Amino acid sequence: MTEQNFDIIVIGGGPGGYVAAIRAAQLGMKTAVVEREHLGGICLNWGCIPTKALLRSAEIYHLLHRLDEYGLKADNIGFDFTKIIQRSRKVSAQLSGGVKHLLKKNKVTVFDGTAKLLGKGKVSVDGKTELKAPHIIIATGARARVLPGLEPDGKLVWSYKEAMVPAEMPRSVLVVGSGAIGVEFASFYRSLGAEVTVAEVMDRIVPVEDAEISAFVRKQFEKQGMKILTSAKVAKLEKSGTNVTAHVEVGGKIEKITVDRVISAVGIAGNVENIGLENTKVKVDRGHIVIDEWMQTAEPGVYAIGDVAGPPWLAHKASHEGVICVEKIKGVADVHPLKAENIPGCTYCTPQIASVGLTEAKAKEKGYQVKVGKFPFIGNGKAIALGEPEGMVKTVFDAKTGELLGAHMVGAEVTELIQGYGIAKTLESTEIELMHAVFPHPTLSEMMHESVLDAYGRAIHF
Repeated sequence: MTEQNFDIIVIGGGPGGYVAAIRAAQLGMKTAVVEREHLGGICLNWGCIPTKALLRSAEIYHLLHRLDEYGLKADNIGFDFTKIIQRSRKVSAQLSGGVKHLLKKNKVTVFDGTAKLLGKGKVSVDGKTELKAPHIIIATGARARVLPGLEPDGKLVWSYKEAMVPAEMPRSVLVVGSGAIGVEFASFYRSLGAEVTVAEVMDRIVPVEDAEISAFVRKQFEKQGMKILTSAKVAKLEKSGTNVTAHVEVGGKIEKITVDRVISAVGIAGNVENIGLENTKVKVDRGHIVIDEWMQTAEPGVYAIGDVAGPPWLAHKASHEGVICVEKIKGVADVHPLKAENIPGCTYCTPQIASVGLTEAKAKEKGYQVKVGKFPFIGNGKAIALGEPEGMVKTVFDAKTGELLGAHMVGAEVTELIQGYGIAKTLESTEIELMHAVFPHPTLSEMMHESVLDAYGRAIHF
Protein backbone atom coordinates (compact mmCIF):
# COMPACT_ATOMS: atom_id res chain seq x y z
CA MET A 1 0.00 0.00 0.00
CA THR A 2 1.11 3.54 -0.73
CA GLU A 3 1.44 5.76 2.36
CA GLN A 4 0.41 9.36 2.97
CA ASN A 5 0.69 11.39 6.16
CA PHE A 6 -1.76 13.96 7.53
CA ASP A 7 -2.46 15.84 10.73
CA ILE A 8 -6.09 14.72 10.74
CA ILE A 9 -8.18 12.20 8.79
CA VAL A 10 -11.96 12.45 8.58
CA ILE A 11 -13.90 9.32 7.66
CA GLY A 12 -17.10 10.46 5.96
CA GLY A 13 -17.88 13.58 3.94
CA GLY A 14 -21.33 14.42 5.28
CA PRO A 15 -22.36 17.60 7.14
CA GLY A 16 -20.25 16.56 10.12
CA GLY A 17 -17.24 15.31 8.21
CA TYR A 18 -16.78 17.97 5.55
CA VAL A 19 -17.35 20.81 8.04
CA ALA A 20 -14.79 19.28 10.44
CA ALA A 21 -12.32 18.97 7.57
CA ILE A 22 -12.75 22.57 6.44
CA ARG A 23 -12.36 23.88 9.99
CA ALA A 24 -9.23 21.75 10.47
CA ALA A 25 -7.76 23.15 7.26
CA GLN A 26 -8.58 26.70 8.38
CA LEU A 27 -6.60 26.01 11.55
CA GLY A 28 -3.56 24.98 9.51
CA MET A 29 -3.89 21.22 9.77
CA LYS A 30 -3.06 18.98 6.83
CA THR A 31 -6.42 17.27 6.35
CA ALA A 32 -7.86 14.30 4.46
CA VAL A 33 -11.46 13.20 3.95
CA VAL A 34 -12.38 9.66 2.90
CA GLU A 35 -15.85 9.35 1.35
CA ARG A 36 -17.21 6.14 -0.13
CA GLU A 37 -20.21 7.56 -1.97
CA HIS A 38 -21.32 11.21 -2.13
CA LEU A 39 -19.78 14.33 -0.64
CA GLY A 40 -22.43 15.99 1.47
CA GLY A 41 -23.55 12.68 2.92
CA ILE A 42 -27.10 11.46 3.42
CA CYS A 43 -28.34 14.91 4.43
CA LEU A 44 -27.40 16.64 1.23
CA ASN A 45 -27.95 13.74 -1.18
CA TRP A 46 -30.81 11.70 0.31
CA GLY A 47 -32.14 13.60 3.30
CA CYS A 48 -32.51 17.20 4.44
CA ILE A 49 -31.96 18.99 1.14
CA PRO A 50 -33.76 16.87 -1.49
CA THR A 51 -36.77 16.34 0.80
CA LYS A 52 -37.09 20.12 1.20
CA ALA A 53 -37.06 20.45 -2.58
CA LEU A 54 -39.86 17.88 -2.82
CA LEU A 55 -41.83 19.55 -0.05
CA ARG A 56 -41.49 22.94 -1.73
CA SER A 57 -43.11 21.56 -4.88
CA ALA A 58 -45.91 20.04 -2.80
CA GLU A 59 -46.36 23.30 -0.88
CA ILE A 60 -46.75 25.33 -4.07
CA TYR A 61 -49.20 22.79 -5.49
CA HIS A 62 -51.20 22.99 -2.26
CA LEU A 63 -51.26 26.80 -2.45
CA LEU A 64 -52.42 26.70 -6.08
CA HIS A 65 -55.59 25.01 -4.89
CA ARG A 66 -56.22 27.97 -2.57
CA LEU A 67 -55.89 30.66 -5.22
CA ASP A 68 -59.48 31.77 -4.86
CA GLU A 69 -58.78 32.78 -1.23
CA TYR A 70 -56.22 35.25 -2.56
CA GLY A 71 -58.40 36.58 -5.38
CA LEU A 72 -56.42 34.71 -8.02
CA LYS A 73 -57.39 32.33 -10.81
CA ALA A 74 -55.72 29.55 -12.74
CA ASP A 75 -57.00 26.73 -14.93
CA ASN A 76 -55.89 23.14 -15.37
CA ILE A 77 -53.76 22.99 -12.23
CA GLY A 78 -51.66 19.84 -12.20
CA PHE A 79 -48.15 18.54 -11.74
CA ASP A 80 -45.46 16.56 -13.54
CA PHE A 81 -44.30 14.02 -10.97
CA THR A 82 -41.16 13.14 -12.92
CA LYS A 83 -40.08 16.79 -13.03
CA ILE A 84 -40.70 17.18 -9.29
CA ILE A 85 -38.31 14.29 -8.62
CA GLN A 86 -35.79 15.56 -11.19
CA ARG A 87 -35.71 19.01 -9.60
CA SER A 88 -35.01 17.46 -6.20
CA ARG A 89 -32.09 15.46 -7.59
CA LYS A 90 -30.74 18.52 -9.43
CA VAL A 91 -30.71 20.54 -6.21
CA SER A 92 -28.73 17.79 -4.46
CA ALA A 93 -26.24 17.49 -7.32
CA GLN A 94 -25.62 21.23 -7.30
CA LEU A 95 -24.91 21.31 -3.58
CA SER A 96 -22.75 18.18 -3.66
CA GLY A 97 -20.61 19.91 -6.28
CA GLY A 98 -20.45 22.91 -3.97
CA VAL A 99 -19.05 20.80 -1.13
CA LYS A 100 -16.39 19.41 -3.47
CA HIS A 101 -15.43 22.97 -4.41
CA LEU A 102 -15.22 24.08 -0.76
CA LEU A 103 -12.94 21.18 0.17
CA LYS A 104 -10.67 21.93 -2.81
CA LYS A 105 -10.64 25.64 -1.96
CA ASN A 106 -9.50 24.80 1.57
CA LYS A 107 -6.84 22.38 0.29
CA VAL A 108 -8.45 19.31 1.87
CA THR A 109 -7.37 16.06 0.18
CA VAL A 110 -10.37 13.91 -0.73
CA PHE A 111 -10.06 10.15 -1.16
CA ASP A 112 -12.91 8.32 -2.93
CA GLY A 113 -13.28 4.93 -1.32
CA THR A 114 -14.10 2.95 1.81
CA ALA A 115 -12.05 3.69 4.92
CA LYS A 116 -11.03 1.18 7.53
CA LEU A 117 -9.19 1.78 10.79
CA LEU A 118 -6.03 -0.34 10.92
CA GLY A 119 -4.95 0.51 14.44
CA LYS A 120 -3.34 3.51 16.09
CA GLY A 121 -3.23 6.44 13.68
CA LYS A 122 -3.75 4.34 10.55
CA VAL A 123 -6.55 4.19 7.98
CA SER A 124 -6.69 2.21 4.77
CA VAL A 125 -8.66 3.29 1.71
CA ASP A 126 -10.00 0.28 -0.21
CA GLY A 127 -7.00 -1.68 1.03
CA LYS A 128 -4.79 0.14 -1.47
CA THR A 129 -3.74 3.37 0.22
CA GLU A 130 -2.65 3.78 3.83
CA LEU A 131 -3.21 7.13 5.50
CA LYS A 132 -1.52 8.09 8.78
CA ALA A 133 -2.52 10.81 11.23
CA PRO A 134 -2.43 11.34 15.00
CA HIS A 135 -6.12 12.31 14.90
CA ILE A 136 -8.96 10.42 13.18
CA ILE A 137 -12.57 11.58 13.18
CA ILE A 138 -15.29 9.03 12.44
CA ALA A 139 -18.22 10.72 10.70
CA THR A 140 -19.79 7.74 8.94
CA GLY A 141 -23.40 8.78 9.61
CA ALA A 142 -26.34 6.41 9.84
CA ARG A 143 -28.83 4.47 7.75
CA ALA A 144 -32.52 3.66 7.98
CA ARG A 145 -33.38 1.28 10.78
CA VAL A 146 -35.00 -1.93 9.57
CA LEU A 147 -37.61 -3.80 11.61
CA PRO A 148 -38.31 -7.51 11.04
CA GLY A 149 -41.25 -7.85 8.65
CA LEU A 150 -40.86 -4.25 7.48
CA GLU A 151 -37.76 -4.72 5.35
CA PRO A 152 -37.75 -2.34 2.35
CA ASP A 153 -37.81 -4.23 -0.95
CA GLY A 154 -37.43 -1.19 -3.21
CA LYS A 155 -40.80 -1.84 -4.87
CA LEU A 156 -43.77 -2.06 -2.51
CA VAL A 157 -42.03 -1.28 0.79
CA TRP A 158 -39.84 1.81 0.71
CA SER A 159 -37.13 3.35 2.85
CA TYR A 160 -36.62 7.10 2.60
CA LYS A 161 -34.44 6.56 -0.51
CA GLU A 162 -37.15 4.87 -2.56
CA ALA A 163 -39.74 7.34 -1.27
CA MET A 164 -37.62 10.16 -2.65
CA VAL A 165 -37.22 8.86 -6.20
CA PRO A 166 -40.33 6.82 -7.07
CA ALA A 167 -41.01 5.99 -10.69
CA GLU A 168 -44.64 7.00 -10.33
CA MET A 169 -46.97 8.70 -7.91
CA PRO A 170 -48.70 6.20 -5.58
CA ARG A 171 -52.44 6.60 -4.99
CA SER A 172 -52.19 5.49 -1.36
CA VAL A 173 -49.39 5.28 1.20
CA LEU A 174 -48.95 3.87 4.71
CA VAL A 175 -46.20 5.67 6.62
CA VAL A 176 -44.86 3.64 9.54
CA GLY A 177 -43.37 6.00 12.10
CA SER A 178 -44.23 9.63 12.77
CA GLY A 179 -40.87 11.19 13.48
CA ALA A 180 -39.56 13.97 11.26
CA ILE A 181 -38.89 11.68 8.27
CA GLY A 182 -42.28 9.99 8.47
CA VAL A 183 -44.43 13.09 8.74
CA GLU A 184 -42.49 14.94 6.06
CA PHE A 185 -43.19 12.15 3.57
CA ALA A 186 -46.78 11.98 4.79
CA SER A 187 -47.17 15.70 4.02
CA PHE A 188 -45.48 15.43 0.63
CA TYR A 189 -47.65 12.60 -0.66
CA ARG A 190 -50.85 13.94 0.89
CA SER A 191 -50.32 17.39 -0.65
CA LEU A 192 -50.01 15.76 -4.07
CA GLY A 193 -53.27 13.86 -3.58
CA ALA A 194 -52.36 10.43 -2.20
CA GLU A 195 -54.48 8.83 0.50
CA VAL A 196 -52.14 8.73 3.50
CA THR A 197 -52.27 6.71 6.72
CA VAL A 198 -49.69 7.24 9.47
CA ALA A 199 -49.09 4.47 12.02
CA GLU A 200 -47.17 5.39 15.18
CA VAL A 201 -46.30 2.92 17.95
CA MET A 202 -46.28 5.66 20.62
CA ASP A 203 -49.46 7.21 21.99
CA ARG A 204 -49.07 10.39 19.93
CA ILE A 205 -47.46 11.49 16.67
CA VAL A 206 -44.17 13.43 16.57
CA PRO A 207 -43.62 12.07 20.09
CA VAL A 208 -40.40 14.00 20.81
CA GLU A 209 -42.30 17.29 20.57
CA ASP A 210 -44.29 19.05 23.29
CA ALA A 211 -47.62 17.28 23.85
CA GLU A 212 -49.67 20.35 22.84
CA ILE A 213 -47.74 20.66 19.59
CA SER A 214 -48.29 16.95 18.86
CA ALA A 215 -52.03 17.31 19.44
CA PHE A 216 -52.19 20.38 17.20
CA VAL A 217 -50.30 18.62 14.38
CA ARG A 218 -52.57 15.59 14.57
CA LYS A 219 -55.64 17.79 14.30
CA GLN A 220 -54.22 19.56 11.25
CA PHE A 221 -53.19 16.29 9.57
CA GLU A 222 -56.67 14.85 10.06
CA LYS A 223 -58.18 18.07 8.73
CA GLN A 224 -56.09 17.53 5.58
CA GLY A 225 -57.57 14.06 5.22
CA MET A 226 -54.81 11.91 6.67
CA LYS A 227 -55.70 8.90 8.78
CA ILE A 228 -53.68 8.82 12.01
CA LEU A 229 -53.24 5.64 14.08
CA THR A 230 -51.42 5.93 17.40
CA SER A 231 -50.43 3.16 19.84
CA ALA A 232 -50.34 1.16 16.61
CA LYS A 233 -48.06 -1.71 15.68
CA VAL A 234 -47.67 -3.11 12.18
CA ALA A 235 -47.91 -6.84 12.83
CA LYS A 236 -47.62 -8.13 9.28
CA LEU A 237 -47.40 -7.07 5.63
CA GLU A 238 -49.05 -9.08 2.85
CA LYS A 239 -47.73 -8.20 -0.59
CA SER A 240 -49.46 -8.73 -3.90
CA GLY A 241 -48.15 -7.76 -7.31
CA THR A 242 -49.20 -4.12 -7.05
CA ASN A 243 -50.10 -3.33 -3.45
CA VAL A 244 -49.59 -4.20 0.21
CA THR A 245 -52.09 -5.09 2.92
CA ALA A 246 -50.82 -4.09 6.34
CA HIS A 247 -52.15 -5.76 9.47
CA VAL A 248 -52.05 -2.96 12.04
CA GLU A 249 -52.72 -3.76 15.68
CA VAL A 250 -54.58 -0.92 17.40
CA GLY A 251 -56.18 -1.31 20.83
CA GLY A 252 -55.89 -5.09 20.74
CA LYS A 253 -57.65 -5.33 17.38
CA ILE A 254 -56.19 -5.91 13.93
CA GLU A 255 -57.06 -3.37 11.26
CA LYS A 256 -56.25 -4.30 7.66
CA ILE A 257 -55.10 -1.41 5.45
CA THR A 258 -54.40 -1.93 1.74
CA VAL A 259 -52.14 0.65 0.08
CA ASP A 260 -49.99 1.03 -3.03
CA ARG A 261 -46.83 1.58 -0.99
CA VAL A 262 -45.53 1.38 2.58
CA ILE A 263 -42.85 3.81 3.76
CA SER A 264 -40.79 2.57 6.71
CA ALA A 265 -39.61 5.52 8.82
CA VAL A 266 -38.83 3.88 12.14
CA GLY A 267 -35.56 5.56 13.03
CA ILE A 268 -31.92 5.13 12.10
CA ALA A 269 -28.89 3.01 13.04
CA GLY A 270 -25.30 4.20 13.12
CA ASN A 271 -22.85 3.03 10.45
CA VAL A 272 -20.41 1.30 12.80
CA GLU A 273 -19.84 -1.89 10.81
CA ASN A 274 -16.85 -2.67 8.58
CA ILE A 275 -14.84 0.42 9.51
CA GLY A 276 -12.24 -1.37 11.63
CA LEU A 277 -13.54 -0.56 15.10
CA GLU A 278 -12.41 -4.03 16.18
CA ASN A 279 -8.84 -2.78 15.73
CA THR A 280 -9.40 -0.08 18.36
CA LYS A 281 -10.76 0.43 21.89
CA VAL A 282 -13.78 2.32 20.53
CA LYS A 283 -16.96 1.33 22.36
CA VAL A 284 -20.37 0.94 20.70
CA ASP A 285 -23.65 1.14 22.61
CA ARG A 286 -26.98 0.35 20.90
CA GLY A 287 -25.55 0.93 17.45
CA HIS A 288 -23.79 4.21 18.22
CA ILE A 289 -20.21 5.09 19.12
CA VAL A 290 -19.71 6.21 22.71
CA ILE A 291 -18.02 9.62 23.06
CA ASP A 292 -17.29 12.20 25.75
CA GLU A 293 -18.16 15.92 25.66
CA TRP A 294 -15.26 16.57 23.25
CA MET A 295 -16.26 13.75 20.88
CA GLN A 296 -13.33 11.61 22.07
CA THR A 297 -13.88 7.83 21.95
CA ALA A 298 -12.28 5.25 24.26
CA GLU A 299 -9.42 5.01 21.73
CA PRO A 300 -6.92 7.90 22.14
CA GLY A 301 -6.74 9.96 18.96
CA VAL A 302 -10.04 8.63 17.58
CA TYR A 303 -13.18 10.77 17.69
CA ALA A 304 -16.77 10.40 16.47
CA ILE A 305 -19.30 13.04 15.44
CA GLY A 306 -22.80 13.24 14.00
CA ASP A 307 -25.37 10.50 13.59
CA VAL A 308 -22.90 7.67 14.22
CA ALA A 309 -22.36 9.12 17.70
CA GLY A 310 -26.05 9.15 18.62
CA PRO A 311 -29.01 11.52 18.90
CA PRO A 312 -30.18 14.10 18.19
CA TRP A 313 -29.78 12.98 14.57
CA LEU A 314 -29.50 16.41 13.01
CA ALA A 315 -27.13 17.75 10.36
CA HIS A 316 -26.51 21.00 12.22
CA LYS A 317 -25.62 19.06 15.36
CA ALA A 318 -23.07 17.04 13.36
CA SER A 319 -21.52 20.18 11.86
CA HIS A 320 -21.23 21.85 15.25
CA GLU A 321 -19.68 18.73 16.78
CA GLY A 322 -17.15 18.66 13.96
CA VAL A 323 -16.06 22.23 14.68
CA ILE A 324 -15.87 21.65 18.45
CA CYS A 325 -13.91 18.42 17.98
CA VAL A 326 -11.32 20.00 15.68
CA GLU A 327 -10.94 23.16 17.77
CA LYS A 328 -10.39 21.08 20.91
CA ILE A 329 -7.73 19.03 19.11
CA LYS A 330 -6.01 22.24 17.98
CA GLY A 331 -6.27 23.82 21.43
CA VAL A 332 -8.45 26.78 20.50
CA ALA A 333 -8.89 28.82 23.69
CA ASP A 334 -12.64 29.54 23.68
CA VAL A 335 -13.99 26.15 22.60
CA HIS A 336 -17.03 24.96 24.60
CA PRO A 337 -18.84 21.60 24.78
CA LEU A 338 -22.10 21.36 22.86
CA LYS A 339 -25.27 21.72 24.94
CA ALA A 340 -27.89 19.40 23.49
CA GLU A 341 -30.70 21.52 24.94
CA ASN A 342 -29.59 24.44 22.76
CA ILE A 343 -29.92 22.51 19.48
CA PRO A 344 -33.07 23.47 17.56
CA GLY A 345 -35.09 20.78 15.82
CA CYS A 346 -37.11 21.44 12.67
CA THR A 347 -39.69 19.33 10.84
CA TYR A 348 -40.88 20.51 7.44
CA CYS A 349 -44.30 18.91 7.27
CA THR A 350 -47.44 21.01 6.77
CA PRO A 351 -47.75 22.70 9.23
CA GLN A 352 -44.07 23.10 10.05
CA ILE A 353 -42.79 22.20 13.53
CA ALA A 354 -39.80 23.71 15.34
CA SER A 355 -38.53 23.51 18.89
CA VAL A 356 -35.55 24.08 21.14
CA GLY A 357 -34.94 23.10 24.75
CA LEU A 358 -37.24 21.34 27.19
CA THR A 359 -40.90 20.55 26.66
CA GLU A 360 -43.26 21.60 29.44
CA ALA A 361 -43.50 17.97 30.65
CA LYS A 362 -39.70 17.46 30.62
CA ALA A 363 -39.15 20.71 32.51
CA LYS A 364 -41.57 19.58 35.23
CA GLU A 365 -39.93 16.12 35.31
CA LYS A 366 -36.62 17.84 36.02
CA GLY A 367 -38.17 19.60 38.99
CA TYR A 368 -38.63 23.07 37.56
CA GLN A 369 -41.54 25.26 38.55
CA VAL A 370 -42.56 26.69 35.20
CA LYS A 371 -44.31 29.65 33.65
CA VAL A 372 -45.81 28.86 30.25
CA GLY A 373 -46.79 31.34 27.57
CA LYS A 374 -48.75 30.69 24.36
CA PHE A 375 -49.78 32.74 21.39
CA PRO A 376 -51.90 31.62 18.40
CA PHE A 377 -51.25 32.51 14.76
CA ILE A 378 -54.83 33.78 14.52
CA GLY A 379 -53.80 36.71 16.72
CA ASN A 380 -51.01 37.81 14.38
CA GLY A 381 -51.63 40.28 11.55
CA LYS A 382 -48.91 38.92 9.25
CA ALA A 383 -50.18 35.32 9.63
CA ILE A 384 -53.70 36.41 8.70
CA ALA A 385 -52.41 38.46 5.73
CA LEU A 386 -50.45 35.41 4.52
CA GLY A 387 -53.56 33.27 4.80
CA GLU A 388 -51.81 31.09 7.39
CA PRO A 389 -53.82 31.58 10.61
CA GLU A 390 -53.33 28.02 11.95
CA GLY A 391 -50.48 27.63 14.41
CA MET A 392 -49.11 28.50 17.82
CA VAL A 393 -46.00 29.52 19.72
CA LYS A 394 -45.33 28.16 23.20
CA THR A 395 -42.59 29.18 25.62
CA VAL A 396 -41.52 27.57 28.88
CA PHE A 397 -39.67 29.52 31.59
CA ASP A 398 -38.16 28.72 34.97
CA ALA A 399 -40.58 30.45 37.34
CA LYS A 400 -37.79 31.17 39.84
CA THR A 401 -35.05 32.59 37.58
CA GLY A 402 -36.86 33.57 34.40
CA GLU A 403 -34.52 31.37 32.31
CA LEU A 404 -35.95 30.33 28.95
CA LEU A 405 -36.15 26.53 29.25
CA GLY A 406 -37.84 25.70 25.96
CA ALA A 407 -39.74 27.03 22.97
CA HIS A 408 -42.13 25.10 20.74
CA MET A 409 -43.77 26.30 17.53
CA VAL A 410 -46.09 24.96 14.87
CA GLY A 411 -47.27 26.80 11.76
CA ALA A 412 -46.01 28.63 8.69
CA GLU A 413 -42.25 29.37 8.60
CA VAL A 414 -41.57 28.36 12.20
CA THR A 415 -38.44 26.53 11.04
CA GLU A 416 -37.01 29.95 10.21
CA LEU A 417 -38.29 31.63 13.38
CA ILE A 418 -36.93 29.10 15.90
CA GLN A 419 -33.35 30.33 15.70
CA GLY A 420 -34.38 33.49 17.56
CA TYR A 421 -35.10 31.33 20.57
CA GLY A 422 -31.95 29.29 19.83
CA ILE A 423 -29.83 32.41 20.17
CA ALA A 424 -31.74 33.40 23.31
CA LYS A 425 -30.95 30.04 24.91
CA THR A 426 -27.27 30.22 23.92
CA LEU A 427 -27.09 33.67 25.52
CA GLU A 428 -28.88 32.28 28.61
CA SER A 429 -31.60 34.88 28.20
CA THR A 430 -34.34 35.42 30.73
CA GLU A 431 -37.83 36.75 30.11
CA ILE A 432 -36.55 40.28 30.76
CA GLU A 433 -34.23 40.37 27.72
CA LEU A 434 -36.89 38.83 25.51
CA MET A 435 -39.53 41.29 26.71
CA HIS A 436 -37.17 44.22 26.15
CA ALA A 437 -36.27 43.12 22.61
CA VAL A 438 -38.13 45.04 19.90
CA PHE A 439 -39.76 42.74 17.33
CA PRO A 440 -40.59 44.30 13.93
CA HIS A 441 -44.18 44.74 12.76
CA PRO A 442 -45.82 43.21 10.84
CA THR A 443 -43.95 39.92 11.13
CA LEU A 444 -44.60 36.38 12.31
CA SER A 445 -41.80 36.92 14.85
CA GLU A 446 -44.09 39.17 16.90
CA MET A 447 -45.78 35.98 18.12
CA MET A 448 -42.50 34.98 19.75
CA HIS A 449 -42.61 38.19 21.78
CA GLU A 450 -46.28 37.78 22.63
CA SER A 451 -45.73 34.22 23.85
CA VAL A 452 -43.07 35.46 26.27
CA LEU A 453 -45.37 38.24 27.45
CA ASP A 454 -48.20 35.73 27.91
CA ALA A 455 -46.08 33.62 30.28
CA TYR A 456 -46.06 36.62 32.61
CA GLY A 457 -49.65 37.75 32.05
CA ARG A 458 -48.69 40.62 29.77
CA ALA A 459 -49.77 39.53 26.26
CA ILE A 460 -51.16 42.47 24.31
CA HIS A 461 -52.91 41.00 21.27
CA PHE A 462 -54.73 38.00 22.69
